[in-house]
Amino acid sequence: MSAILTDHDYSYRNLPEANFHDIQFERVDFSHANLTKADFSNCLCIECDFSYAVLKEASFSSADLRGCNLQGADISGADMYFSMLEGANLTDLVYDDNTKYFKLYCPEEGPFLGYKKCFGFRIVQLLIPADARRTSATNNTCRCDKAKVLTIKDMYTNEDYDEAIAYADGSFVYRRGEWVEAKNFNPDRWVDSTGGINFFMTREEAESYL
Repeated sequence: MSAILTDHDYSYRNLPEANFHDIQFERVDFSHANLTKADFSNCLCIECDFSYAVLKEASFSSADLRGCNLQGADISGADMYFSMLEGANLTDLVYDDNTKYFKLYCPEEGPFLGYKKCFGFRIVQLLIPADARRTSATNNTCRCDKAKVLTIKDMYTNEDYDEAIAYADGSFVYRRGEWVEAKNFNPDRWVDSTGGINFFMTREEAESYL
């Protein structure tokens, strides 16, 4: 962090396009402030209050907002990519179709296909059924509680395989034609690294996973 700001009062201030990039905020009050197009990317916000602030088109890319108060804030058009929102107060939060990476990344209803990368550069194609619980946080990684394994192919040669082993849990094996279920599925979408079957919406995204 380039700087630390503690116990400061920015409430009701007019601060459009403010550059707060890479700052650590502790118990800072931004409530009711105009922060349109402000840059909070890569910020660590500890017990901060953004309630009813205007955050239109602001950047919160890779910002840590865990436990912060965003009640009634307006994040229309904001960039929330990889922001951390676990435990944040999101009551009456205002967002729109231009708010990036806030809505669920995968379909909210119905069946669809997903892809994941396993050991040995094997790409698993999954059918996520209509009754599967599914979720995502603020990036393109999704999770579900159950899926059917349709195909397992080599990432480079497209050779078929019968099984693949998950990166996160070596005992979790995907077998072609079989159903898999994550009994530890966590329905809290804002907890990014947690229980569930992790997948991507496209094969290209899965292949890019490191």
